[in-house]
Amino acid sequence: MGLFCMPSLGADMEAGKLVEWLKQPGDSIASGDIIAVVETQKGAIEIEAFETGTLDQLLVPIGQTVPVGTPLAAIRGAGEAPVAIPAAPPMPAAPIAAPLMQVSPATPTFGSAVKASPAARKFAEEHGIDLAGVTGSGPEGAIVFVDVETASRAGGMPKPAAPAPAKPAAAGLEGMRAAIGAAMSRSKREIPHYYLGHAADVTTATAWLAQRNADCAPQDRILFSALLLKAVAVSLAGFPEFNGHFGKDGYVAAKSVHLGMAIALRGGGLIAPAIHDADKLSLAEAMTRLHDLVNRVRAGRFRSSEMSDPTATLTSLGERGADWVLPVIYPPQVAIVGAGSPVEEPRVVDGQIVPRTICHLTLGADHRASDGHRGALLLRAIAERLQKPEAL
Repeated sequence: MGLFCMPSLGADMEAGKLVEWLKQPGDSIASGDIIAVVETQKGAIEIEAFETGTLDQLLVPIGQTVPVGTPLAAIRGAGEAPVAIPAAPPMPAAPIAAPLMQVSPATPTFGSAVKASPAARKFAEEHGIDLAGVTGSGPEGAIVFVDVETASRAGGMPKPAAPAPAKPAAAGLEGMRAAIGAAMSRSKREIPHYYLGHAADVTTATAWLAQRNADCAPQDRILFSALLLKAVAVSLAGFPEFNGHFGKDGYVAAKSVHLGMAIALRGGGLIAPAIHDADKLSLAEAMTRLHDLVNRVRAGRFRSSEMSDPTATLTSLGERGADWVLPVIYPPQVAIVGAGSPVEEPRVVDGQIVPRTICHLTLGADHRASDGHRGALLLRAIAERLQKPEAL
């Protein structure tokens, strides 16, 4: 008998609120199946199973907040007999539960008389979908997240006669701002940061992208962000002291490169879920994965595996017009790479002053795991790979 527990979805997470069960007792479970939705200070996160079997028993009811590590359900393996497991006690409402509650809408805006999960109501509110026209597939006909998402893709859903009054942006962001503040405060307090910068010449890379994309349909084009993702990931694979986690037993290098991508959320806030095995993806695959991740995150959908295991992070403010950034490491990671917007600058080439496209790269690293010499070599490796985009 295996236990499906409340996962840790970041260094700043202490508890989560169960808002939706997507599987019920008796259902078959395969590793990777999404079986529940948990609400944290960062939003609603789809939780995946990591073993195969039969969902035997639900241990936490919808709406209950429990600490990280609390068993949520029991999964019975093939041939195992059911075992009675006591349910988890509810967590006190304060102080941890209070900010968690601020993430979900206080009052349903659309279809308030319809039985629906909090995650489904939130998605419906954001996309103007009237829940009265959605067929539920959950327990007792309740509408769950996947029902509203399906209705949104189908289109043609009736909308309410009048839009709901806008909720002040600050109210919905309090929980996330608290989570970001807690993680970054811990980072600057505990991690001995050092910073390095490198002006990477990406003239060849941008020209190569323009030529490669010239005859492609919009959905098949590769953006500079995907090129940057791949160059950083491949380079990290050769510098293990920047790709891993620092814990109570010291630094442990990761066996794979799961590159966290900092994504700005609509309405404010920031989240950095992982693209797994980023160094092994082709450029086309990297673009597809990045596009899918950004769309899901901004729609309020991301998965527990994407939140729990980034080994390093890339943050790019290029589309915002920033020339460079000094990023803060997200613990327990030990490195973060920042990239500014590619801009034309004068450079001396073969004794002549010529315009070149420059992207200013920065590295924020943990001095407990690495030093500036190796950090400089890492930035140079990224820059050199950007000069040979066809090899990525």
